Amino acid sequence: MTTTDRKSLRASLSSVDFPASKEDLVTHAENNGADEETREALRAMPRASDYANMTEVERSVLSDTAADEGQSDADKAEQNTRRTADGLAEHETGTSSNPIVEELGENRGS
Repeated sequence: MTTTDRKSLRASLSSVDFPASKEDLVTHAENNGADEETREALRAMPRASDYANMTEVERSVLSDTAADEGQSDADKAEQNTRRTADGLAEHETGTSSNPIVEELGENRGS
């Protein structure tokens, strides 16, 4: 998967005239000296008739938001191993006990 950060994307497309096609955006980025990751991310965008503004481009490009926040690869890996589906760390999730066990106690071999 090709990713880039928002800062690199905005710098390489700072003077582009919108609306612009995908080909126009790639060419503009190449002419502005964009890094390889940014050029690859722009090439990987879905083909649309025209992109109306920078927000549409940012939504289409798989942007690495962790890089924007200064998060390292090790931090991302640690976060991925500690997160549950609802976004809470496992030790922060509360598990409700069975109400029958609460009322009657543990299974008494019945």
